[in-house]
Amino acid sequence: MSQKNKAILLFATIIFIDQVVKLWVKTNMWLGQEHHVFGNWFIIHFTENNGMAYGMEFGGSIGKILLSLFRIAAISAIGWYIFTLIKKGTNTGVILGFTAIMAGAFGNIIDSAFYGLLYGPSDWFQVAQFMPKGGGYAHFLYGKVVDMLYFPIIDTNLPKWFPIMGGEHFLFFQPVFNIADSAITCGVIYMLLFERKFFK
Repeated sequence: MSQKNKAILLFATIIFIDQVVKLWVKTNMWLGQEHHVFGNWFIIHFTENNGMAYGMEFGGSIGKILLSLFRIAAISAIGWYIFTLIKKGTNTGVILGFTAIMAGAFGNIIDSAFYGLLYGPSDWFQVAQFMPKGGGYAHFLYGKVVDMLYFPIIDTNLPKWFPIMGGEHFLFFQPVFNIADSAITCGVIYMLLFERKFFK
């Protein structure tokens, strides 16, 4: 299989899995609902992200538009760069690493761009409708990113002798994320660990 076809296959696979999981969560769970998959260590927890990672926001509604446009520009630039690397015959691992990062970013921009148009609102004890008669909950580029993967592996109170945070509650890993976020993280970690020669 050519490098181009491998990149396309990886990109399509990540987008497909990401969107199928989000579709199921969005249309079968209400906001804040949880399903314990592996005890208290792996939980499907439905939440929505208004802005950047970890629920941060940037400059209100104008900031959201700017962030979405920046993401689209970044995805386009990465796609062009991958195409250039393929033409140069760059190592397949590098191409697939960049492809995973681009696919993750693209998966989340789908949410921001189209979910507001395609879905009714999610709320506490209310499952969102797909293509509701009255239209979606937001305009183009104002949609919310769906997150659901939650791994609170360590949930404890630190001993009082522990520096700085002694006696306080400690939870790791606290952020809720999605498949697209995982693709970006895995792509970056792979590049840093196994493709350092490329950056030199």
